[in-house]
Amino acid sequence: MSDTPPALLLDGAGFARAGWSVSIDLSVAAGEWLALIGPSGAGKSTLLDMVAGFLPLDRGRILVSGEDVTRTLPAARPLSIVFQDNNLFPDLTAAQNVALGIAPNRRMTREERQAVTEGLEAVGLAGKGERRPHELSGGERQRVALARAFLRRRPLLCLDEPFASLGPALRLEMLETLDRLRRSFTQTPLTILMVTHHPEDARAFADRIAFLDEGRIGEIGPVERMLGADAPEEVARYLGAWRTGRNIG
Repeated sequence: MSDTPPALLLDGAGFARAGWSVSIDLSVAAGEWLALIGPSGAGKSTLLDMVAGFLPLDRGRILVSGEDVTRTLPAARPLSIVFQDNNLFPDLTAAQNVALGIAPNRRMTREERQAVTEGLEAVGLAGKGERRPHELSGGERQRVALARAFLRRRPLLCLDEPFASLGPALRLEMLETLDRLRRSFTQTPLTILMVTHHPEDARAFADRIAFLDEGRIGEIGPVERMLGADAPEEVARYLGAWRTGRNIG
């Protein structure tokens, strides 16, 4: 049995606000891609905010690679997060936005400038480093956000539906890019925690799926079981017609 700690451990992590509470117990292995699904308002984005440190816990603890980060400030946590709105600075170029991942003060060494150039190339944006966000398409802006996240080389990547506004073909292309970049982590495996409303994304890329509802993880298991003919009842109800038409079991 491996002594390697989970990449992410939520041990009774939760809080209560205005009559609504969240309580999460979750363990994610190093190198795993876990998809979070569930109805709107179930607590998926809240879970990511807890992991990232944007929401302080009322109880429980959060460990990343064995390190207790429960009271650690967001900027000091060993993770990156990409949001749906990409969080790019409109007055900075694509290259400058990417550079914030390794040099927040934008004072870079020659090696860091080269890393930014290579990061843009890795996400298919070679030659577009001097463009500002308004000069890029929606997919290109998300590529900039991905390059910035990967340049930090943090072992945990949280994705809060960053590709939700993209069409099916472009969303697939972005996920394939993400998967390729993930495989470039050869020394420390990259662990991905992805919120999605698209079961097909989880089916194609995730190792496991966790189903959230009312601030709790109701079911968790391999993709084949969660989306297949023997899916748990509450997951089957949530998937509805999608499961009937695209059953993988």
